[in-house]
Amino acid sequence: MREMEAVIGLEIHIELQTGTKIFCGCSTAFGAAPNTQVCPVCLGLPGHKPVLNQKAVEYHTRAALALNCEIVPYTTFDRKNYFYADLPKGYQISQYFHPMGVNGHVDVNLNGETRRIGIRQIHLEEDTGKLLHPGEITDSPYSLVDFNRAGVPLVEIVTQPDVRNAEEARLFLQKLRSIIRYVGVSDCKMEEGSMRCDANVSVRPSDSVEFGQKTELKNMNSFRAVARGIEYEIARQTELVRGGEPVVPETRHWDEARGITRVMRTKYLATDYRCFPDPNVPPLECDPEWVARIRQSLPEPPDARYARLVHDHGLPAYDAEVITASRAMADFYEQTVDLFNEPKTVSNWLMGEVSRCLNAAGKELEETALAPQQLAGLLQLVQKGVISGKIAKEVFEDVFQTGRDPETIVKEKGLVQIADEDELGAVVDRVITANPKVAEDFRGGKERALGFLVGQVMKETRGKANPQLVNELLRQRLRN
Repeated sequence: MREMEAVIGLEIHIELQTGTKIFCGCSTAFGAAPNTQVCPVCLGLPGHKPVLNQKAVEYHTRAALALNCEIVPYTTFDRKNYFYADLPKGYQISQYFHPMGVNGHVDVNLNGETRRIGIRQIHLEEDTGKLLHPGEITDSPYSLVDFNRAGVPLVEIVTQPDVRNAEEARLFLQKLRSIIRYVGVSDCKMEEGSMRCDANVSVRPSDSVEFGQKTELKNMNSFRAVARGIEYEIARQTELVRGGEPVVPETRHWDEARGITRVMRTKYLATDYRCFPDPNVPPLECDPEWVARIRQSLPEPPDARYARLVHDHGLPAYDAEVITASRAMADFYEQTVDLFNEPKTVSNWLMGEVSRCLNAAGKELEETALAPQQLAGLLQLVQKGVISGKIAKEVFEDVFQTGRDPETIVKEKGLVQIADEDELGAVVDRVITANPKVAEDFRGGKERALGFLVGQVMKETRGKANPQLVNELLRQRLRN
């Protein structure tokens, strides 16, 4: 039986973080009451013409350059005229014939191997509204539509059919999300619909150069869902091909609850879009000098920053990868290191306590009151012996929740570390007296017994004892 391989192309829609829609002045804010962010233009009422949002063009260009694309100097906006139930004017304005960005790529690392995924094009278009079906949010027995999202500026990123498995697709999407967020054009929150992914999946014998019949997979709203959906579809198509049955070209829905794909509709052909240039939106010409200024304004790319943190800061590859996945985290890290020059210690805290608190709160770092000065100040208190590492974690919880100065919190709560030798000596003597067998175990060569005694001292002092001094005092007394 011939070995099969998958051929996968991805289509990613990303909402741009402009304050207003692509062709009108309506707000793009997420979460407003249904149909409150609409006007005659985005509702498609007669006599009201679209006016292109310059910020949307700028954000598209930033994204395209960050994805290593060429910027096409001349482009047009076109109408897709197949039926849109969630667009009031019945068609979508997109860049069908002349996309603004072409021939880009993203590199991903899979099992130590760098895989280059080609970007065929990235183009600008308007988003659709949102359909709410019976049982989804509303109690209505009818399908309802919210047009607040209609007209929000989107970029659609279309890859070459270079992806070969579900894990590669997941890694690509995570890398893409990181790049887009780095250049500040979208928050890419999949749970809010600002980043959405469709996958075109086909299978073929691994020694074949011909593509198999593809299906389009929709409704995948997380990286995990993308991977699971693609894995299922590969297995389904492989079974069909090996059984001598045809793969039907269709659009399929990923059912997260059941873990299967199911048919939504037959696949549209290119001719079904019935596209033609939109007569109300003039062609767009991008000034090369304007594009050059945008290129110069881009931040350091994640890959370059990763390499710099490994080379210049001496961070392990894993630490650098985690930190540079988010521009906010990478900025926070570097600003903290500028104030407290121990890169590995700062990295440990970001991947440990900071990430733990963020996950518990369900927030991004930039959504909190935490500042680099506060983390650096906390680490300086530990370095100077004012507080212990254990107390530092307790203080950090307060800092994270309130944004207050760590030194103020330490003083208010009386958490200053006990470093007085006489005071600690008395506690150490009591602990040794209360645990004679453990003391004898240490004297008999069981080094691990010392850890128990240190723990008892820390417990009695509520974590405020200087651990180094406690170790010294215990060893002195146990050897006498």
